[in-house]
Amino acid sequence: MTRHYNFCAGPAALPTAVLERAREEMLDYRGRGLSVMEMSHRSEEYVAIAEKAEADLRELLGVPSHYRILFTQGGASQQFAAVPWNLLGKGGTANFIDTGIWGHKAIKEARHLFGEAHVAASSADNSHLEVPRPEAIALSSDAAYLHFTPNETIGGLAFDYTPQVQRDDGSEVPLVADMSSSILSGPLDVSRYGIIYAGAQKNIGPAGLVVVIVREDLLDRARDDMPSLFSYRELAAAGSMINTPATYSWYLAGLVFEWLKSDIGGLEAMDAINQRKSDKLYAAIDNSALYSNPIAVANRSRMNVPFVLADSRLDKEFLAEADQAGLLNLKGHRSVGGMRASIYNAVPEAAVDALVAFMSDFEQRRG
Repeated sequence: MTRHYNFCAGPAALPTAVLERAREEMLDYRGRGLSVMEMSHRSEEYVAIAEKAEADLRELLGVPSHYRILFTQGGASQQFAAVPWNLLGKGGTANFIDTGIWGHKAIKEARHLFGEAHVAASSADNSHLEVPRPEAIALSSDAAYLHFTPNETIGGLAFDYTPQVQRDDGSEVPLVADMSSSILSGPLDVSRYGIIYAGAQKNIGPAGLVVVIVREDLLDRARDDMPSLFSYRELAAAGSMINTPATYSWYLAGLVFEWLKSDIGGLEAMDAINQRKSDKLYAAIDNSALYSNPIAVANRSRMNVPFVLADSRLDKEFLAEADQAGLLNLKGHRSVGGMRASIYNAVPEAAVDALVAFMSDFEQRRG
């Protein structure tokens, strides 16, 4: 069996150790005589799996006791609707920082559902190449919360600070973050956020699962007309099991959390690895006459590295040769073109080394 290096933005690479563990337990989970996929989510065995996954995630991120962790479904895009439904029950307007496609989609959904959404700051004027500075964030007077995307997967634009703002009357505005492509990539101060949500298919596990971390005092702000499956309060009360959850994805996420704790040594160790990986790749781009990255240096993503070739006519050859070399899924998103290497936690440092070597060789031959 040959395993190639996968740079896909999502569904993304999973740790080899996790896949091997899942393979071992596929047909017979710890002598139980059945697969996790066949278990009742109410069974003693599965409840233990779910509870351990939550405990490990809470430990990894240092989640305070007054926050609830929810394991739900629908992808992060469903949270574009769930967040305003859960936070606008006592009035006010959803506020957003727009730094790219995913932030824009969240704004669009809020306007679709509730007719208005205030853009407190935007990087549209600079073509989403640099995030707005803190002083540029202007909340509406009735801001119910501020939503932002710390790392835009498609454009490779990342915040170099955590927004902390208040309304003009001095009241707190909960900060909501879509961390789908950056969660677990390094240490995180959860206490600075009201809600964190993340689709699993990048740094957590396979597609089909969403993790939501919500401060308990925000559970009573929901609208009465929302679907029950979207309700954070009801999900929290039911232990994320209002209905049958994405059991196998939840189980695999738990294995990823174990891998981060035991194999990697925690998020500080993961942070150092990710920094080395991104430093190597950006150095290869910056020291090249063929490749370039347009993002402001301070806002370059460590998880998603877009780059373009000086001669776009070479794009197809680059991708074809990369694929033959076992470097997969480097094509940029259709909306921006070029290349994109997503180097999430499970992408090993050796993969980045191989990509850098290939890029250098391709430039010597084709540049």
